[in-house]
Amino acid sequence: MSAPAARPPITVRLLDIFRIGPGPSSSHTVGPMRATGMFRRRLIARGVVPARLQVELRGSLSATGHGHGTDRAVLAGLAGQHPEDVDPDAFHALAERLGRDPSIEWGGHRVRLHPDDVVFDRSRDTSPQHLPHPNTLVCRAFDGNGALIHEEAWLSVGGGFVQTIGDESGKRKAPSAPVAPFWNGESLCEQARIHGGLGGVVLANERAWEETSGALEAGLDRIWTAFRTCVARGLRHTGQLPGGLGVLRRAATMQAQLQAGRVEPSYRIIAQAQAYAYAINEENAAGGIVVTAPTNGAAGIFPAVLLEAAERLGLSRDQVHRALATGGSIAMVIKTHASLSGAEVGCQGEVGSATAMAAAALCEILGGDIDQVERAAEIGLEHNLGLTCDPIKGLVQAPCIERNAMGVAKAWSAAQLALNTGEKGIVSLDKVIRVMKRTGDDMRREYKETSEGGLAVNLPEC
Repeated sequence: MSAPAARPPITVRLLDIFRIGPGPSSSHTVGPMRATGMFRRRLIARGVVPARLQVELRGSLSATGHGHGTDRAVLAGLAGQHPEDVDPDAFHALAERLGRDPSIEWGGHRVRLHPDDVVFDRSRDTSPQHLPHPNTLVCRAFDGNGALIHEEAWLSVGGGFVQTIGDESGKRKAPSAPVAPFWNGESLCEQARIHGGLGGVVLANERAWEETSGALEAGLDRIWTAFRTCVARGLRHTGQLPGGLGVLRRAATMQAQLQAGRVEPSYRIIAQAQAYAYAINEENAAGGIVVTAPTNGAAGIFPAVLLEAAERLGLSRDQVHRALATGGSIAMVIKTHASLSGAEVGCQGEVGSATAMAAAALCEILGGDIDQVERAAEIGLEHNLGLTCDPIKGLVQAPCIERNAMGVAKAWSAAQLALNTGEKGIVSLDKVIRVMKRTGDDMRREYKETSEGGLAVNLPEC
């Protein structure tokens, strides 16, 4: 297999695709929290003790930041909270506490931080100098005289991934070259023929990069537990979601319909997975702990499909781990050649990617060969091309929650079409990913997580 000219192999880590953290958004909540946390750790390591801190939110982070909780996320990061193990109650209460006592611990010192120190830039300046990425935040530290002593611009590039201008400091790097290198979908499938499937390629690389034996399996167990815990919480809760839209939780109602036998038998498998998707996305909308799969906004599709299949088919721990790796491999290729960010390419990058991941994993679980698994992912992504990101009031509720439930049905259809329609299709996964990227580039700003187009501005007409 020859490597593409001047392109390194994909080394995105599997446990970076699946990140545990608070909702409602990976790019607007988890990413900014990680970015400001890294800013904090950098300054403390250098012995910098500012008198005051400030974070300026630009682009989509400013446009929908209130609805996505971006302001409390950056406060939490600066205060030293981490997405992976944050206490949800402490996370949600932080802004109120800082309003009463505007100071945080800073390496043995106290530093001023008030909720008003999060500034929403309302300009529409989209120049590369001001807005190098649709999700840009600028972190600043000031001395006692009000003079700027340090500034960093961070980009939240989707799925909780972050980086600073000019480097990729927020990306966890692979410690060595992959043992099973792949650059795109085609080379991933070539390696899969050697390593026993798409997931086998990713697992081979991750095991070679393990610092301690068993760390990968333990990490995947944590992800699987987080999936199930989130579904269980979502199925228990009822009532109205926060934010003012009046959206009611529907997961428990759908689960009750299933348990009472009121759901059409031919629809039960998909309906059960959709109930799980509702549960996850309702927890996400309420600011609960979810897993990026590959984003928070699309967090329900992949785990819902996988959990339903695992329960019905009795999947083993190894089968679940392989399914996680198979879905992760699709996200890795999409992230590398397009984007997982709704602010960059619209919801095709979120729900479209999640649908492709779920379709690939399900197809493999049901006995699909490598070509069929690639085909399932391609179908899942292809039929989400052009999907806009238009959250009403900037909340990850409408149309987002229902859109995840529809993604479940599309993933199931894509897997079945790949398994049962014979010859491989004429469109490859790589081609669809390239088209998705071009479509996102051509999409107007209003349809890319700004709440300035689509359903977000036409609610009274709906």
